[in-house]
Amino acid sequence: MEITITGGIIAALGGLGPGIGVGLIGAKALEAIGRNPDASGRIIPIMIVAMGFAEAIAIYSLVFAFL
Repeated sequence: MEITITGGIIAALGGLGPGIGVGLIGAKALEAIGRNPDASGRIIPIMIVAMGFAEAIAIYSLVFAFL
């Protein structure tokens, strides 16, 4: 019983941080594109890589929750 609850807590907390991080990354990228639309070709790939790194943390916590 405690293991199931612990897995749920790990999954919930492990998804909370990356969810906030991805939101902040997207917001700041859109803000930067709004200020300088010509730089969108350089901003979008960096944003996608940063979101990938943030989502990797959520995937790791999901794997640990299943273990």
